[in-house]
Amino acid sequence: MEQFYPLLSARLKALILELNGKKIAVVGHARPDGDCIGSQVGLTRVLRALGLDAVCINADPVPRRLQFLIRETEFIRAEDVLPIASDYTAIFVDCADSERCGKRLQGAFPRPIAMFDHHISNTGFAVHDFIDVGSAATAEMLAGMFVDLGYPIDADAAQALYTGILTDTGQFMFPSTTRRTFLLAAELLVKGAHPSEAGFQLYERETMGKWRLVEAFLKSLKLECAGRLCVGILPRSVFVDTGSTSEDTEGLVDYARSIEGVDVGALIEEREDGTLKASLRAKDSAYRLDRIAAMFGGGGHACAAGLSLQTDTKEFYGKLVTEISKQIEIVNGEGST
Repeated sequence: MEQFYPLLSARLKALILELNGKKIAVVGHARPDGDCIGSQVGLTRVLRALGLDAVCINADPVPRRLQFLIRETEFIRAEDVLPIASDYTAIFVDCADSERCGKRLQGAFPRPIAMFDHHISNTGFAVHDFIDVGSAATAEMLAGMFVDLGYPIDADAAQALYTGILTDTGQFMFPSTTRRTFLLAAELLVKGAHPSEAGFQLYERETMGKWRLVEAFLKSLKLECAGRLCVGILPRSVFVDTGSTSEDTEGLVDYARSIEGVDVGALIEEREDGTLKASLRAKDSAYRLDRIAAMFGGGGHACAAGLSLQTDTKEFYGKLVTEISKQIEIVNGEGST
């Protein structure tokens, strides 16, 4: 039988033995997305099926459209676990760095026993680092290792892992999608995942507030770098004005990237606490958005990255356009690699 992750799977088997007798906290990143929640649920359910005591912990609530994944899987909020954090052994999933889980959980779990991630900017921060930048999603990594080892994947775990893969591949359209991605998606269907349910829950339950937010974002779009870069800004008041929430920003940046002739799309979101959040998306990995995000304290993938910082919007906008312009010039000179 084909082995999807032979080296990582062998290491996971050894880790499972090390986890025996421990209370395990499966920690995801703040403002969780489909790959985060899918990976948390999938890993937690498989650990519990193996006889281990595991729960999911996150700094933020599970988004409305992802709540169908949690069902009978226990999620604990950060504030509820902080007083008893010392009782748990932490495993981080889908976190490009230890800060992605939020400062409170980072402080509670400064050295997790393990970390599973696929971001190119991840340099490792756990006792046992499981990183594969060639994977389309952390959920893909976990699914592959579970299949390799013959670990029990119930229908809820399969649905969660499938959803993580579906969202992080842009419905199997992003360049990170590979033959392995489809093979593992098929394995998860055999285990009980339902693509129709995932599609309905994720893409057919939009609120009117979300569409008003889309309208506001589209009106803000501005072309830079001779049309190669498209940037949209969501002002601080936009959520009240449109009746939307920060959860509704998911996927907005893809509208900027999807314009013909545009190579890089960017979303700049002003938050109530004075910070800026920026999401970056490129059509080609040559633009190395992870490196651009790192200049501002962020990280991510070559084609998809993000950052959060305290700064003035106008000042940041200028700096971001300058750095992306430099990268576009590099790509023009060297070609895509």
